[in-house]
Amino acid sequence: MNLNSKAVHTGDRKRVPGQATPVATPIYASASFFYDSMESIDKVFAHEMHGYAYSRYDNPTNAALEELVTALEGAHGTLATASGMSALQIALTAALVDRKKHVLAANAIYGATVKLLQQVFEPFGTTNTLVDICDLDAVAAAIAAEKPGVILMESISNPLLRIGQIDKIAEMARAVGACLIVDNTFASPALLRPLELGAHISVHSATKYLSGHGDVVGGFVCSDAAHHEAVRGLSRIYGPILGPFECFLSMRGIKTYPLRIERQNQNAIGVAQHLSRHPKVAKVYFPGLPDHPDRATTARLFPAGKFGAMLSFEIAGAEKQDIFQFFDRLKMVVPATSLGDVHTMALYPDIASHRDIPPKQRARLGIHPNLVRVSVGIEDLADILADFDQALA
Repeated sequence: MNLNSKAVHTGDRKRVPGQATPVATPIYASASFFYDSMESIDKVFAHEMHGYAYSRYDNPTNAALEELVTALEGAHGTLATASGMSALQIALTAALVDRKKHVLAANAIYGATVKLLQQVFEPFGTTNTLVDICDLDAVAAAIAAEKPGVILMESISNPLLRIGQIDKIAEMARAVGACLIVDNTFASPALLRPLELGAHISVHSATKYLSGHGDVVGGFVCSDAAHHEAVRGLSRIYGPILGPFECFLSMRGIKTYPLRIERQNQNAIGVAQHLSRHPKVAKVYFPGLPDHPDRATTARLFPAGKFGAMLSFEIAGAEKQDIFQFFDRLKMVVPATSLGDVHTMALYPDIASHRDIPPKQRARLGIHPNLVRVSVGIEDLADILADFDQALA
């Protein structure tokens, strides 16, 4: 099945002979499960028989969602977690268990990810190096110098939409025994499947494109066979699981994910082209524009005509107060701190996604105080453009 069909069918309708089959996977709101014999539960705990014992370990609703995301990402297995950040922490911990405690991370990356590396992993002895992930020579030099245990990057960087060559970086990682972890939230499986390009682990904020309706906070760790059991084992200890209600909502959201992302991609092209001609806009960052620095990588790794639904733009001559006024004038576009929803959203990186990055470091990365990040939704394109036009007036 292709992605469209997998999103609709995978994980649902587990048939039991002689019993009615639910069309949609039910919400199993039970903390624990029991069997007709102690021998059976003993085998479940020993992993000698498939089954459920305690929902911190596994739950039928969670299992259905995890099967679905595994199929979408082309992974060996998936763990559904309570947030995207918990997914990233589990992934990093699992990868570093038997490797050198050094993370080579992209320098252009989500602010909370930098905070996780510096404030959570560093106190436990992990060291970190930041590198321009789109400069393969710089990546190779950093690998040779640091011999990292993990290389961490985003499929599309937040917020300047840079795109690293995942397949080539995966080759470098494997050559030195490092684990390549890719945060695939911005691209999502419709554009990229990092494990198919050689990555070991792909993580997502389930809150974003996959769930897609702004009503779930969750995450996914999609692993290859070498890392799946470590991820699973840590989950049973840490317990950062996604609840069955959230799993149900995520699974329902994913059924329309391919349709949503198709419309969002189309709208994003229109918004990027329109803003690139706007007299109040100094610069637009979008992989589908001819001047994007990673256009060749995009053409090689992305499906034809698809560039994602994220873009950023700089308002000409704007200072912080001007940006605040722009956001306050928006009428339909939602000025909220997330992305990937059905509605178009705008965010100010300086005070939200990259607030914890020092101003001088933001400036070095090209994240300027006049930058606005946009997640394009499924509304009518003309309405999105009209709202941006009146807010920029």
